Amino acid sequence: MGRLTGGDPSLLRRINSAVVLHALRGADSPTLTDLTRITGLSRPTVEGVIEGLIEAGLVLEAAPEEGEARRQGRPARRFRFRAEAGHLLGVEIGPHRIAALLSGLDGRIIGAGSREVPETASAEERLERVRAVVADVLRRTGVARSSLRAVGVGTPGIVEADGTVRLCTALPGWTGLALGERLRRSFRCPVLVENDANAAAVAEHWKGAATDSDDIVFVLAGLSPGAGSLIGGRLHRGYGGAAGEIGALHLLGREVTPETLLSTTGEPLHPLDERAVAEVFAHARQGDEQARAAVDRFIQRLVHDVAALVLALDPELVVIGGWAAGLDGVLDPLRGELSRYCLRPPRVALSLLGEAAVATGALRLALDHVEEQLFAVEGTVTARR
Repeated sequence: MGRLTGGDPSLLRRINSAVVLHALRGADSPTLTDLTRITGLSRPTVEGVIEGLIEAGLVLEAAPEEGEARRQGRPARRFRFRAEAGHLLGVEIGPHRIAALLSGLDGRIIGAGSREVPETASAEERLERVRAVVADVLRRTGVARSSLRAVGVGTPGIVEADGTVRLCTALPGWTGLALGERLRRSFRCPVLVENDANAAAVAEHWKGAATDSDDIVFVLAGLSPGAGSLIGGRLHRGYGGAAGEIGALHLLGREVTPETLLSTTGEPLHPLDERAVAEVFAHARQGDEQARAAVDRFIQRLVHDVAALVLALDPELVVIGGWAAGLDGVLDPLRGELSRYCLRPPRVALSLLGEAAVATGALRLALDHVEEQLFAVEGTVTARR
């Protein structure tokens, strides 16, 4: 099924199919009578739609419930959405690891895998690691590659609509890489590439700390922090995909870089050396004065960067993710600084998804794409303009 258009002669039939599919996915083996009541469509219309969906492999007649089978007479026919009719993949490509999540068409995760990768790995080495992780997940779950309906990918950098990485300072050889095109060679389905912070924002809205908020900012904390935002429940990329690049704010008249602020030796940390960062946070918690001062400097810079974004967007909620170590020390200073600088300070919370946020958001990206094809009545949270 394609996108709905006003001139499509089969528009009404396709809208009816989308409505019935929505009802099936949200109900537990409904009968035709149930579907007629839920959708408001006539019984003959529902019957026709169901038969078409069965032929398409998206719907299956379910076994009658135990109580019905014991009654006299033929039990009412029941149906279910075939989540196993296709599969979706969400992939995170990060400086230190590749991770993948596999789901059915209902978005329920059925497989996962990850592998470490050196931050110095070349683009070719990193792409080969992606292929290895995906192959391993598919093999362990017994899912055929041909069953994949869409693949979502989260990556550092500014990402164009076709999946080309326009600019990326975090991964060697990544700037200018036609990532979407390269990955499409490995799959027979659409590959959708998104900035990692944007993907994480979508994930927190779907399954994390922001499920009850439609105006949010997700901050991927690091030495070069990034942010993703949802405005009115829709992902905000900006005109060229560079919205939320708060890691560049130090260029606006601030000479000291974040990796210098967090240093305890006078030598800047390497922007991708997460182990060194974790050590500074650990020493600060243990009372080391130099480390504590470094962490205070870094947090001060981070909260100012976040405050700039909050002033521009006025979100209901700010979610902090990124480093696994030391993030709890960010919340109170961030709340205090936002109260000082912002007319209406937002709520602040830690990510509930942790290191799974980017891959989860990438999976949601793939799910949105498939839903737009199956239920194409209105746009999805990640739809591009």
